[in-house]
Amino acid sequence: MIVLAALFAVVGAASNAMGTAFQRKAASTVASGGGLRLVLALAHRPAWLLGIAGVVGAALFQALALVNGPMALVQPLFVLELPFALMIAAPLMHRRLPNAGWWAITCVVTGLALVLGSAAPSGARDQASMVRWLPVLVLCLGSMGAAVALARPGRPPLLRAAVLATGSAIGNALTAALLKSATGRFAAGGLPAFLTSWQTYGFALTGVCAILLLENALQAGQLAASQPALTIGDATVSLLLGITLFGERVRTGWWLLPETIGVGLIVYGVVRLSHVVPGIQEGRQGSGDTLRRTPPHPAS
Repeated sequence: MIVLAALFAVVGAASNAMGTAFQRKAASTVASGGGLRLVLALAHRPAWLLGIAGVVGAALFQALALVNGPMALVQPLFVLELPFALMIAAPLMHRRLPNAGWWAITCVVTGLALVLGSAAPSGARDQASMVRWLPVLVLCLGSMGAAVALARPGRPPLLRAAVLATGSAIGNALTAALLKSATGRFAAGGLPAFLTSWQTYGFALTGVCAILLLENALQAGQLAASQPALTIGDATVSLLLGITLFGERVRTGWWLLPETIGVGLIVYGVVRLSHVVPGIQEGRQGSGDTLRRTPPHPAS
């Protein structure tokens, strides 16, 4: 079950990365604008439809992963979405990932393997009592509200981006916890149990809130401020929620040393990749290497 959960999580991260990359590819071919007209224009782009399929697939794979394994394993694996997104976006935008980008990806993957291998997350429960849910909901939703208040207009852009991204990370982790519980009810009682579970409507609501916070974070400041907070925050809060709600376990003691080293590698890699992403999207120089443009494929 653990292996299956890890496999679904990795495929989900890749699917979400594909969705993001293809949506941005489609958006780059449409004149600037907004509203329904933009959506209708994008709907005629095969790349955009592929992107939507990738996002939907990611949600399904995440649900399957959470049904089969602990949150403490599944959610950290979604850190791989950022490296996957870069590896997919670079050829899509006819660019080459710089050497610094490859080194950063290596750090993220190595660090993630070190953390998960050392922590060995375990736990098979997918339900929690309201006694456990109530303080979690109050703390998570309160923190998201505090992030909105703290990031009010007029504050420094980097602070606003980091705070809003942290709020989005908390929302993503809470959404995953609610999704795990709702899909567990579906697995046990079928569609009627799923539709009558409050967690089903809870994850839909918190998921929308997390997306809105992320959009505002991306508008508020540089990706270098928001992406590390989003990526590391989601994995950290998910770990805490898995332990608090579902009684999941991770190894401690001397295992904390390799876990700390692994976290350091992930943070370093994510920060470096956050500087590479704008260059991939805009064709600028990034991370000390020129993002060289490759000849477009005849079919593109």
